[in-house]
Amino acid sequence: MKKISIIGAGNTGATAAHWLAERELADVVLLDVVEGMPQGKSLDMLEAMPIIGKDTHVIGTNDYADTKNSDIIIITAGIARKPGMSRDDLLKTNADIVGKAAMETLKHSPNAIFIVLTNPLDTMAYLTMKMTKLPRERVIGQAGILDSARMRAFVAMETGVSVENINCYVLGGHGDEMVPLTRHSNIAGIPLKEYLPADKLEAIVNRTRKGGGEIVNLLKTGSAYYAPSMACVQMAEAILKDKKLIVPCATMMQGEYGLNDMYFGVPVVLGAGGMERVVEYKFDADEKAMFEKSAASVKETHEALKGLVTF
Repeated sequence: MKKISIIGAGNTGATAAHWLAERELADVVLLDVVEGMPQGKSLDMLEAMPIIGKDTHVIGTNDYADTKNSDIIIITAGIARKPGMSRDDLLKTNADIVGKAAMETLKHSPNAIFIVLTNPLDTMAYLTMKMTKLPRERVIGQAGILDSARMRAFVAMETGVSVENINCYVLGGHGDEMVPLTRHSNIAGIPLKEYLPADKLEAIVNRTRKGGGEIVNLLKTGSAYYAPSMACVQMAEAILKDKKLIVPCATMMQGEYGLNDMYFGVPVVLGAGGMERVVEYKFDADEKAMFEKSAASVKETHEALKGLVTF
């Protein structure tokens, strides 16, 4: 069976392991610096396998050697921003954590494809690619699948239509400046703009942009983990099964959409080679303006990272 290592056994990492194990997609290694925690969670998960009739092997570890020969590495390790903490503090702390995770896993799995989830997402994916010196095809950030799924969920709640009929596309940076493409989104082929009144559609767009914050405010401690982890699993499955699935992911821009030397959320084809190509939409003036505003915001964080880390 294929092998996936997840770095960070908190809620997101452990839930990703759970989804993967349940689908029997790959054997799973759950790694964390906290002793006993990944071991306990993975043993509990392993003991669930006989109940659902799956032969997925799940192990927990504190030792990077156990990640050897992984096909995919999912990095969820990092800290959430705490009260009083500046964005640069968060950036520096998570850059140290993600940088170490990337370099240690690369030693043991030189052929792995990396999926990065740690925030600030686009910038952590950029850091991973720069530090590992891997081609862009093998370092992908998870963002747009989650944001698009949130938008699809909100459209389903508003219309009462099955989520299977709802196609939404959210591009750009993973933050308040993300770009929900309402013109390209549809319900069973009918554009959202024709299906929903403008005020309802605008409310859905705003709720999508603040989707993560809404959950943080409700939970009081911690942030979303069911949907973010499932988004990583969808990406991993597309790669393992060579599906050629078109989904929005953060990828290194090399001239597409007029952007260079930065990670940004755009539609890509995911297959056995990882990020196999970028798909380019034609934008109208409003979409282009939103896209450029989001790009400027992400670029700022990239520049902040360059001031803190030497590649």
